[in-house]
Amino acid sequence: MSESPLPKAKKPKDLREAVPGLKRLLPHVRPHLRRQRTLIAGGGAAMGLEVIMRLLEPWPMKFVIDGVIGHLGADLSGDQPDNLQQVLVLACLGLLVVVLLRAAASYAMTVCFALAGNRLLTSVRADAFAHMQRLSLTFHDKARTGDLVQRITSDVGRLKEVAVTAALPLLGNVLTLLAMLVVVVVLDWQLALCMLVVFPVFFLTGRVATGKIHAVSRKQRKAEGQLATLATETLGSMKVVQAYTLESEMQSRFASDNVKTLKDGVKAKKLSAGLERSTDVLVGLATALVLYVGAQRVLAGALTPGELVVFVTYLKAAFKPMRDLAKYTGRIAQAAASAERVVDLLETEPAVRDASWARGGRRLRGHVELSDVWLSYVPGHPVLRGVDLRVLPGEKVAFVGPSGAGKSSLAGLLLRMHDPDSGAVLLDGWDVQDLTVHDVRSQVAMVLQESLLFATSIRDNIAMGAPEGAGEVSHEQVVEAAKVAGAHDFITALPQGYDTVVSERGTTLSGGQRQRIAIARAVVRDAPVIVLDEATTGLDGETEIEVTEALERLTHGRTTIIITHDMDAARRVDRLVWVEDGRIVDSGRPDEVISRHEDEIGVEGGALHAVG
Repeated sequence: MSESPLPKAKKPKDLREAVPGLKRLLPHVRPHLRRQRTLIAGGGAAMGLEVIMRLLEPWPMKFVIDGVIGHLGADLSGDQPDNLQQVLVLACLGLLVVVLLRAAASYAMTVCFALAGNRLLTSVRADAFAHMQRLSLTFHDKARTGDLVQRITSDVGRLKEVAVTAALPLLGNVLTLLAMLVVVVVLDWQLALCMLVVFPVFFLTGRVATGKIHAVSRKQRKAEGQLATLATETLGSMKVVQAYTLESEMQSRFASDNVKTLKDGVKAKKLSAGLERSTDVLVGLATALVLYVGAQRVLAGALTPGELVVFVTYLKAAFKPMRDLAKYTGRIAQAAASAERVVDLLETEPAVRDASWARGGRRLRGHVELSDVWLSYVPGHPVLRGVDLRVLPGEKVAFVGPSGAGKSSLAGLLLRMHDPDSGAVLLDGWDVQDLTVHDVRSQVAMVLQESLLFATSIRDNIAMGAPEGAGEVSHEQVVEAAKVAGAHDFITALPQGYDTVVSERGTTLSGGQRQRIAIARAVVRDAPVIVLDEATTGLDGETEIEVTEALERLTHGRTTIIITHDMDAARRVDRLVWVEDGRIVDSGRPDEVISRHEDEIGVEGGALHAVG
């Protein structure tokens, strides 16, 4: 599946179209099966033992009933025991042993399969999260965050729940059903036919109901994903919501989506309840028929009363899978819908990925070159048009131009956030598509206008700048990076110093403090190429000076790409590149380029800024 918005679910016609949703998950589970083979083998052995015990469980009752009735003088076929008390004691002890063994086997089966299933699906969740991070920014720009979170948390959680509460009991019951059918046919094939006649009716009625339940479950999961997206967006934009008094608007939208999930949930429950009750009626009809015909067979001497009891016990046990299927159909349908949503995510191919011939481990000097680069986010609407650019190692270059001109897209190409439609992006003469994604990104450090921090300690936030595989960052390295970034003094003034845990997105710190921690993170990365995307925009005068000084220390001797609207910042570089409508229209010494574009530059607050 190409990297595009995740597909909408199609409405299935029946259960046969719902089951493939679970089958599609199997290839993604199979690689993890080897690690769980001991648990799976143990669970399979326990299941086999439980099935045997279920088959044996009614037989002690058969000997007790036949022995008591024969002792009372009834004329039964077969020899009667000489010592009825001994038979009673042995039968009761046998029943106790069978029940204990069955309980132990059932417990072992449930634990083994539950552990294996949970571990397998936990691995699938980890794969889904890792895969989601590999998908390009183009995908994430189009995808809904709440829906993605729903897929890797709630949908996988539902699969884990159903595997334990529905799938495993059904599997055991189906195996028991097959074994019992063999026994009852051997006991009395004519009576077995009376029991079997109800199965076609059950499958015909269940086929329609399960298809409807699965369709409703798909709609419900989709609606829940939309609900999660709205909640995520609202909570992430609470400052805007409260500032513009949008609480009522958000509540109205949330209530509307919430009602949709309620209606679909109620509809699924109604359909499941209807299937369960119709199954109960069918089981009742089959039981009545078997009792009547069985009584006639006992009167005719073809069966003993004990054998009829065994038959009826098997009948009840044999119909249990039918009841369970009706009972768990809703859960299984929801699991199938969840499996499809998880697999849709896993089968989305990343637009940016390592080529089969890509090799890693190279340390670059920072020579950047773009050759006839074209880039489109939407086919037919290029944002970069034949860009040619060369930046020497250690050179500082500023990209300036109107908003939407393609400046940030140029920087994104260096990090392989996107790959060009045509042309080449080169680092030290290597096409970035011939390098691993990890190697390219480990060579580039970026400081954004709004540098987000994670809800962990300041030390961990800074240490995260180290490339994967670079080894653990020591406390001394973190402190040295903070000093370079001008952050050490304010960090040590905090109550817990470097162990201070910041809030989500770092909102407990000021903008200047967040920027300096982000700069420290870039220092730890020790990358030959630095990208500064409006890194000083929105800061007050004094803070901007402090951050600018920290950036100067960070970029010293490194290839630096600066994206800015601030002409004062642009004057401090080696070369200024004017970008407009996806093209580089001018390049040269900053003062010369600025003078050639005076008509396109305005004055704001005493500083020169690019218009737009």
